[in-house]
Amino acid sequence: MLRSVLMALGLLLLVPGLIWLTPSVGAGDDEVRPVRVINFPETQNVQGRVSIEGTLRQAALTSLREIEVPPVGPSDPRKLISAGVITTDGFGAVVMSLSGSTKGRAPRPGEVGALLIPDEEPILRLMEEQGVLQFALEVKAPVALNNPIFSSAQERRLVGFPRYRVLLYNTSDRTVTVDLFAYLTM
Repeated sequence: MLRSVLMALGLLLLVPGLIWLTPSVGAGDDEVRPVRVINFPETQNVQGRVSIEGTLRQAALTSLREIEVPPVGPSDPRKLISAGVITTDGFGAVVMSLSGSTKGRAPRPGEVGALLIPDEEPILRLMEEQGVLQFALEVKAPVALNNPIFSSAQERRLVGFPRYRVLLYNTSDRTVTVDLFAYLTM
């Protein structure tokens, strides 16, 4: 009886040790398997060789750096500072972050902001002729009295156009230097 109990106890201790020592097999150890591609209707017809090389990128960072913005309010879009274009084609959203610094101490608080306007002719014409902003994406950062450094919260916005013009404003009394980071995601 004692011998049976000791053997059972020995087996209970031996089995977990053997399992721990057994090499694991992961997805990286699998053999290459053939893939079958099925064509859909004419709008999604796949022809020729289908291959994927390297890592599929699902995000990209676009930065607009060290842009000087004098005091200009957002009330008249025709006076905003043009900072360039961000291409969003192929991405579904953008996470925007705005940071920078003032030239000297601001005598009164204000805010610095970036407006992304779709780079489409009718939308840009309406902005230039009538000062109306359509479909704008915005990020803004407060400018404090005693702190020359400012930064925004990270704002995630859905994109609906393949390209956006970036327009900057500054409601403080000092010129600021601005960095805009646009992290494009799925």
